[in-house]
Amino acid sequence: MAGNDPLSNALSGVDNAESVGHLNHTVQPASNEIGSVLEVFYDRGYVDGFEFIDDGKAGRFEVELKGAINECGAVKPRYSAGADEFEKWEKRFLPAREYGALVVTTSHGVMSHYEAREQGVGGQIIAYVY
Repeated sequence: MAGNDPLSNALSGVDNAESVGHLNHTVQPASNEIGSVLEVFYDRGYVDGFEFIDDGKAGRFEVELKGAINECGAVKPRYSAGADEFEKWEKRFLPAREYGALVVTTSHGVMSHYEAREQGVGGQIIAYVY
């Protein structure tokens, strides 16, 4: 376990909160990366919303869950994928085609692999959710 990977810690926290049926979860410390991943989760309908709370330190995110996540997690090591290579990673991290999403950090920002494929950009796979 990477104790120092904030993204990994944040996502396992969300995953655990979902599995015990909580509808709210606090993620701290907050980071731009975690915020970007939550944004993709929100865009894809996996969370109802989230809010950054500035606590004078690193800050935190209050995430509104809706019970839509079966599993989510950070991808370690971060694999690079070209725009045409996502299918291979979908098979590896997602249970079925078109089910769930990979979160990719690209030169155009953080997005789901669906958007990256659409825009024809590759990047590093940092997380998955389904």
